[in-house]
Amino acid sequence: MSVADRVRAAFPGQSVGPLRTLAGGHSGLTYLVDVGDRRYVVKAVPPAERPVGRNDMLRQARVLQALAGTTVPVPDVVVLDETQPAWFAMEFVDGEAVEPVLDDHDLPSELAAARMLEAARVLRRLHDLDVAALPLGAPAPRDASAELAQWSRTMRAVPGELRPGSERLLRRLAESVPAGLPPVLVHGDFRLGNVLCRGERAAAVVDWEIWSAGDPRTDMGWFLLFHDHRHFPALGRPVAGLPTEAELLDAYLDGAARPPAFAWFGALCRMKMAAIMGHNLRRHREGRIHDPDQERLPPTIAAMIRGAAELLE
Repeated sequence: MSVADRVRAAFPGQSVGPLRTLAGGHSGLTYLVDVGDRRYVVKAVPPAERPVGRNDMLRQARVLQALAGTTVPVPDVVVLDETQPAWFAMEFVDGEAVEPVLDDHDLPSELAAARMLEAARVLRRLHDLDVAALPLGAPAPRDASAELAQWSRTMRAVPGELRPGSERLLRRLAESVPAGLPPVLVHGDFRLGNVLCRGERAAAVVDWEIWSAGDPRTDMGWFLLFHDHRHFPALGRPVAGLPTEAELLDAYLDGAARPPAFAWFGALCRMKMAAIMGHNLRRHREGRIHDPDQERLPPTIAAMIRGAAELLE
């Protein structure tokens, strides 16, 4: 039975429209569907793919269900079909998800700035939740060493000429791994491009494919990468009036003390970004994907590695 047939069967007696591919979905299959006068987003495992990692739909649905009714806005899951290949339907949340320094947009700079500060406050609310009390069945928490090990493997799979200075950076990171903080629910790719906004307010945090229990500094370090176009040479665009890193961190901390070893996590996140970009560029050059835009990445990869090294000095 196709995904479309299974979706129709899940809404008996209702008018179910065709599944339409939703632009911007990067994990599994992502569709829009109209059911009566309601609109939903359907996420499904691609044919012939294993339901693991980004294709684990049950895991994605579980975190959305766990966050329903909390202070972190997420779409409501309306149908969960656990029969493999699993799929789920969630409400369609009307809103904009714009990454100010990377996307092509006409968002006023004042609105972009307000949204970035709002996102920082939402991230703090996420990390304030008691991850142990959420019905997640969360895996064992990932500490800084586990994060470093994962992204070091990804980096070292990238051809050496695409990652200048990375080996020295990896050694320096490994020599100075900080002590962990109590684990929290970590989004894994928290940035304004994954927060649907209406006006200045966050309507829903989306794209939970790589959530985990882990150190909150991994989320915040990643989020802060996106406030300054200079982190992304050949990719970023200047946007006047965006909050500084200090202002975003203040909004997140809300009066709490600055976490220790924050610079190390900033360096880790820059290394992670360089590794992901290098991996994607390698796949393009090997013909595994066709995306000529990947050829714009080398200056940013190099800048991320340099910036990470500078943070460790």
